[in-house]
Amino acid sequence: MKFYARRIGFYAITLWVAISLNFLLPRLMPGDPADILIAKLQQRGEVPVSTINNIRLLLGSDDQTPLWDQYWGYWGRLLQGDLGISFSKFPTPVTELIAGALPWTIVLVGLATIISFILGVGVGAWVGWRRGTWVDHLVPATTVLQSIPYFWLALIMISVFSVGLGIFPIIGGYDVFEFPSGPEWSWAFFGSAVYHGILPAVTIVLSSVGGWLLGMRNMMVSTLAEDYIVTAEAKGLKPMRILKAYATRNAAIPSVAGFAITLGFIVAGSIVMEQVFTYPGIGKLMFTAVQNNDYALMQGVFLVITLTVLAANFIMDLVYGFIDPRARHNV
Repeated sequence: MKFYARRIGFYAITLWVAISLNFLLPRLMPGDPADILIAKLQQRGEVPVSTINNIRLLLGSDDQTPLWDQYWGYWGRLLQGDLGISFSKFPTPVTELIAGALPWTIVLVGLATIISFILGVGVGAWVGWRRGTWVDHLVPATTVLQSIPYFWLALIMISVFSVGLGIFPIIGGYDVFEFPSGPEWSWAFFGSAVYHGILPAVTIVLSSVGGWLLGMRNMMVSTLAEDYIVTAEAKGLKPMRILKAYATRNAAIPSVAGFAITLGFIVAGSIVMEQVFTYPGIGKLMFTAVQNNDYALMQGVFLVITLTVLAANFIMDLVYGFIDPRARHNV
């Protein structure tokens, strides 16, 4: 119980620090972000005084309000789900933009990461079990794919399968000509989204499976040298039972911990992939926010990513403490 109380306290403090830093970021930036945003809005027409006051309050340029009051006001708006108004998509709320982009990233990057993890750990366990044979050649082959710059691999995939063979579309998350009004709940739209997501997903899998495979292979080699494996072999247990129940389960523990951390960063998306494929996810939304100096949108995206990473690590700490008693006693 002491272990869980300490972890909860640690993550509660970390969450408070993360939200406080997110509040201070635009206020610590050089210049006046509020004036920049107001000037850009005024290029589109007259801006109401109420909007100007809200922008200054949101970005910390309200000199008449003490910083401490601004901080409590930020917490109040945050607890109500108010992350401000986006400049690049004015007057759309930041929460609406994030809610629209988040499912695309979670489904595509999430499924691709899970497939990459399962494939890498499964094949890595087999390669480690058959170490010294021809299957060891899979390690350098997948490592080469991982070492290729991600944007270069994505461009090669587009050049070969989209431009050259014409099998997959070049850009987008769905067919905008077939669905001009945007996403909808229909089997036709689902099929279009899956069709547009195959090439980006394959690119993610090819670029990440090598790391899981190499790590699992090395852990298997180390685990197979342990005394309990030798004892299991001396007892005459079947090789497949030793592989599944003794070697793979113990060798996979570090990979499971790493996978939990990776899941937390799924929400951040793959900025390079989403930019190359013009995929409508969180990564592209973040790129748009930085490109347009959209501070409210940047704050919102950074906050969502931070909360997701903390949540994933918190859950993994609790699960890890449950499956491995040594973690509880070493705290």
